[in-house]
Amino acid sequence: MSYNLQVTIDKSSGFCFGVVYAIEMAEDILDGEGYLYCLGDIVHNDEEVERLTKMGLKIIDHEFLKTLKNEKVLIRAHGEAPSTYQLALENNLTLIDASCPVVLKLQNRIKSSYDDNEQILIFGKHGHAEVIGLQGQTDGKAIVFQDLAELDNVELPSKFTLYSQTTKSTDKFYHIKDQLLSRGYEVKANDTICRQVSNRYQELEEFVSYYNKIIFVSGKKSSNGKVLYDVCKKYNDNSYFISNVEELHTTWFNENDKVGICGATSTPMWLMENVKAALEHY
Repeated sequence: MSYNLQVTIDKSSGFCFGVVYAIEMAEDILDGEGYLYCLGDIVHNDEEVERLTKMGLKIIDHEFLKTLKNEKVLIRAHGEAPSTYQLALENNLTLIDASCPVVLKLQNRIKSSYDDNEQILIFGKHGHAEVIGLQGQTDGKAIVFQDLAELDNVELPSKFTLYSQTTKSTDKFYHIKDQLLSRGYEVKANDTICRQVSNRYQELEEFVSYYNKIIFVSGKKSSNGKVLYDVCKKYNDNSYFISNVEELHTTWFNENDKVGICGATSTPMWLMENVKAALEHY
């Protein structure tokens, strides 16, 4: 049986400029030198990491970095804490800094707030690379929380400055701000969410409503992927989350379905094109 699916890829899905920049920098060095160290996964997408690993990218962690000397190391779009730059100086490492400009700007703002002795709260995912870099601007003193319930048992000062990881939901951020204000705190809120990410919410709302089925393609580790998939599911209940072509199921589809494919800011276009090709074979 042929399903005769009509398949369209969302043109605004795929890599954000920060990720494009990091990957292009990596590819340029790999073309010339054959290998390059990268501190952490260059992007939260296993398929793209595997592609670059085959080109010679060597993913390392902070423990390994301490043992490395006289080498080039790529800092990915998520950014790094000041301690990483200090270590690079001590070990004579050349840092290829592909930190996203939006993240760098946020790091600077948090550092300024910290230097002004403000108590800082960061709405972000515990252990996320970007959040570790942000907390590093405060010598680890900022309070990081993923949801409001975490703050219930925390002794908060009467006034503080609120920041957000760049890929969080704007709606959630403003809801948190309003809740904290209603509890009587004096909150200086800084909306530091990347607009290239937040604009996708609205674009996705419109995109997913046109199709019978939605295939959302993202790495399991992507914070942004989880947020964007929730948007898909909210506006089209027939949305399915996959990380690769092997996770597709024919049982999801009916004959002549119109299928939309979309993805996270860390999802490569080639992966969405592979999914489209597979669906068109059904």
